[in-house]
Amino acid sequence: MEDAKIRKRELRASIREQCEAMPPELFRKKSRQITERLLEFANFVEAQTVLLYHSMECEPDTLPIIKECYEQAKTVVLPTTHPKKQELVTFKVEHPAKELIKGASGRMEPDPRKCKPIPLRFLDLAIVPGLVFDERGGRIGSGFGRWDRLIPQLPGTTRKVSLAMEYQIVPQVPMEPHDRYVDILITEERIIYKI
Repeated sequence: MEDAKIRKRELRASIREQCEAMPPELFRKKSRQITERLLEFANFVEAQTVLLYHSMECEPDTLPIIKECYEQAKTVVLPTTHPKKQELVTFKVEHPAKELIKGASGRMEPDPRKCKPIPLRFLDLAIVPGLVFDERGGRIGSGFGRWDRLIPQLPGTTRKVSLAMEYQIVPQVPMEPHDRYVDILITEERIIYKI
């Protein structure tokens, strides 16, 4: 178990290094390619209610996806972290400029005082963040386990999709018992279905 934790730390550091070494224009180009691929993806096209997140550095930009959801009249759901339980709670966001605040992790998150909670059973598609992935759907997140606790609560019909650049895909992610897989990875070059 300790070996897995050490390996995860090493992989996170390696991916961050590669991200920081990438010229910003190349990063933006790859991010746009991932967005284009997602917007044409059948599960996204058909989804009415989409769980997203505000991206941070080293993650493909999700802001254009969020904007496209509004343009297509989809329901946008974003998570916030429950302050005491350290679990993700999902909220419908209708007016981002008025309803988002900076969360403890540094991400823009819904303000629970201004947004309506949305039960997970209503989600058609969940876009799940991560730093490192493998082709079997293994993922390494930030290390707090919030998404690993949320994923098993999603309905079986909710597709769990992660967005990643090719350099974020490794041969094998060290998985611990509490870690959860995603169903599909979308990169700038391909769509990878969990094997």
